[in-house]
Amino acid sequence: MTKQERVDFIIQKLQEFYPEIPIPLNHKDPYTLLIAVLLSAQCTDVRVNQITPILFAKADNPFDMVKLSVEEIKEIIKPCGLSPMKSKGIYGLSKILIEKYDGEVPQSFEALEELPAVGHKTASVVMSQAFGVPAFPVDTHIHRLLFRWNLSNGKNVVQTEKDAKRLFPRDLWNELHLQIIWYGREYSPARGWDLEKDIITKTVGRKTVLDAYYKGKN
Repeated sequence: MTKQERVDFIIQKLQEFYPEIPIPLNHKDPYTLLIAVLLSAQCTDVRVNQITPILFAKADNPFDMVKLSVEEIKEIIKPCGLSPMKSKGIYGLSKILIEKYDGEVPQSFEALEELPAVGHKTASVVMSQAFGVPAFPVDTHIHRLLFRWNLSNGKNVVQTEKDAKRLFPRDLWNELHLQIIWYGREYSPARGWDLEKDIITKTVGRKTVLDAYYKGKN
């Protein structure tokens, strides 16, 4: 299989598996999505979805969020981990949104990445899922799978994102990054991986990855 044939096969299979793509983080607008994505750093989406209703019951917009203290925010979000940094980030970005953007979430990568605790991946998720702008946020699942599928060298997420954007059609980026995340969770996890259920990796997988898998089974 050529690289292009592998890409086409992956797209076809992901469309079959996920014709309708659920958004992993519960939210109702760009602001609540931004906060949810920020909280998801080194925390599962399941846990984030348990915590955000508690936080958003008190403050689901920047004006209400700055009425809480950093300490109050920290207490609510503690189960998500990294709460000292995240609580300062949530309070700080809410203040900036009010002062600079009339309480609205800006619709550019540059403006988002200037906000406290917002990195490139968080900005990419918001641009793609809240505003429909083509982006390819790379999380651990995408990073792992593009290496397993021999589409990226796995050196770092920056390289993985570049490779993904180069290989996949731009108009599919927003769907594909979510489809790959769901596929990674359900069929190609880091631990407890069953290659027999992972049709994509079984078909297009990197030889060294497949060899290591079978060696580990013997």
